[in-house]
Amino acid sequence: MNASIQDLPRSRPARAPRRGLALLAGVLALLAPGAASADAAADGIAHAARQIEKHRAKPVFVAPGAPFDAQKCAAGRKMLSVPNSSANPFLKGIIKREVEVGKQLGLTVQEWQNQGQPSQWAQGVEFAVRNKFDIVNLISGVDPKTLEPQIRAARAAGVKTMTSHFYDPSQPQNPLVAASLPVGFNAIGKLLADWAILRSNGNAQIVVIKSSEVPPTEPLMRGLRDELAAHCPKCRIVNEVNVGVTEWATKIQSSLQSALLANPGVNWVIPIYDSMSQFVVPAIQITGRKGKVKVATFNGTPFVLDYVRNGDVDMNIGESLDWIAHATIDGYLRALCGLPVPKDIGVPFYLFDAGNVKDAGVPAKFDQGYGSDYVAGFRRLWGLAK
Repeated sequence: MNASIQDLPRSRPARAPRRGLALLAGVLALLAPGAASADAAADGIAHAARQIEKHRAKPVFVAPGAPFDAQKCAAGRKMLSVPNSSANPFLKGIIKREVEVGKQLGLTVQEWQNQGQPSQWAQGVEFAVRNKFDIVNLISGVDPKTLEPQIRAARAAGVKTMTSHFYDPSQPQNPLVAASLPVGFNAIGKLLADWAILRSNGNAQIVVIKSSEVPPTEPLMRGLRDELAAHCPKCRIVNEVNVGVTEWATKIQSSLQSALLANPGVNWVIPIYDSMSQFVVPAIQITGRKGKVKVATFNGTPFVLDYVRNGDVDMNIGESLDWIAHATIDGYLRALCGLPVPKDIGVPFYLFDAGNVKDAGVPAKFDQGYGSDYVAGFRRLWGLAK
C-alpha cells in the first residue's frame, strides 16, 4: 500500500549547523566592538593629520578690508594698550610692535603697566580719559565686564574702548565696546587636541593648564574637549589645572608636579597659553618625566619657540606678534574713522615644531618664520607703498 505524504517520517532540524551559526554570530558580536573601536581610532588619527596639515603652509595675507588713508585717520591720535598683565611676554611683544607700527602712521601707542589686577585696569582707563587718549585697547584677557563704569565714563568723554585677541567669534562683544577683533580660540583648542591625537597615535593622556577667569578659555577648552571626544576614543583629559593669571609664577609648577606624580600615565601637558610654559617645563624636568611627557601650546611667544628648538616643547601654534600688531591697529583705525571693522583679527595660525622652528630665528624673534607678505599687504592697504 502506498503511504500518503502525511504518513512519511518527518526529518529533524539540523541542530548542529544551527548551533555553529549561533556560535559564529556570537564571536562576530564580540569582535565587532573592537574592530569598530580600531576603525574609530584610525579615522581619528587620519582626521587629526588632515587638520594639522592645513596649518603647515606659510601664512598668506588676506586684506581685512578696502584700502584707506591710514595716516589721515591716525594723525595726532593716541592709543593706550592695557594688557591683562605686563608680566606676560606675549602681550608685551604685541604692544612693542604696536608702538613701532603706530610710529609709521602717526599714531602714539603707550602701554599701561599693570600686574594683572582689575583695579589697575580700571586706573588705566581713567588715565586714558584724563590724558585725552582716543583709543583704549583692552588686549587679551582684560574683560570689559569688569570695567563697565570706567568704559561708560570713557565713552562719555569721547574715548573709544576696543578689545583685541580676546573674544572667540562665537562670543558676543560687550555692548559698551566700540569694536572687537576676535580670535578663533575654539579652533585653537581643536588644533591642540589634533596634535596630541596625532603625536600620541590616538592615546593622549593629558593634563591641561588653564586660566578660567579669562573668557576665551571657555571656547578654547570646549574645542579641545569636543575634538578629543569626537576623534579619539582612547584619549582623555586626566586633570585640568586651573591657575589664575596673577598666580602663574607661584602655582603652575607645583600644581603640575603634583598632577604628574599622581598620574604616572600622563604623556601630554597642554598649557593653553604658551607663556605658562616657563613654569611647565621645570615641573616636567623635576619629576623626571622629560622625554616621556610632551608639551603642545599656543601663541608663538619667542622664548617658547626656543623651547621647541631645544626639545622642551613639542609644538607651538604660532601667531606673528607683529602681524597681530598690524591687524589690531588696522581694525581700530577703521573703527575710529567710521569704516567697517573686520569680523576678526585675521592673523593665520602656523605650527612650529622641530622641523621648522629655526625659521623663527636663533634665538626666536617676534616676527620671523611667518613670511613678510603681510607687511607689504598692510602698507598697500594704508597707502604707504611707493
